[in-house]
Amino acid sequence: MTLEEFSAGEQKTERMDKVGDALEEVLSKALSQRTITVGVYEAAKLLNVDPDNVVLCLLAADEDDDRDVALQIHFTLIQAFCCENDIDILRVSNPGRLAELLLLGTEASPAASGGAAQPPDLHCVLVTNPHSSQWKDPALSQLICFCRESRYMDQWVPVINLPER
Repeated sequence: MTLEEFSAGEQKTERMDKVGDALEEVLSKALSQRTITVGVYEAAKLLNVDPDNVVLCLLAADEDDDRDVALQIHFTLIQAFCCENDIDILRVSNPGRLAELLLLGTEASPAASGGAAQPPDLHCVLVTNPHSSQWKDPALSQLICFCRESRYMDQWVPVINLPER
């Protein structure tokens, strides 16, 4: 590996870390503003009713999920719909970290719900526009720019890895 290749790889890693940090910030704000929709079915309902207010779609899957044919069909349909409606899409490769971010501060433990609770479906997460000027947020702008740059390089659904904390 040459020094130039090493430097380019390091710049790419640093950029991906910044995108991951921006995504964490966007999710945190969306949670506090209640502008987040979680679950494949719930996301499909929202996309059908109000696609113009969706600003970001996250699809989360690990290696086991990649073998789930039904889930992959849902992902394909959601991706097609998002592309058709100019909704930015990101694929998150570590759904465990996404779950940590989305479930902090909630009553997500089985003990809190009687022990038989089904874990929430975090395979699809939508962030919607809160109809206020405060959503002109640098973290969201950074994610949108990253998605656009990825599309210019023919990567329609860029994959990111959320940084572990």
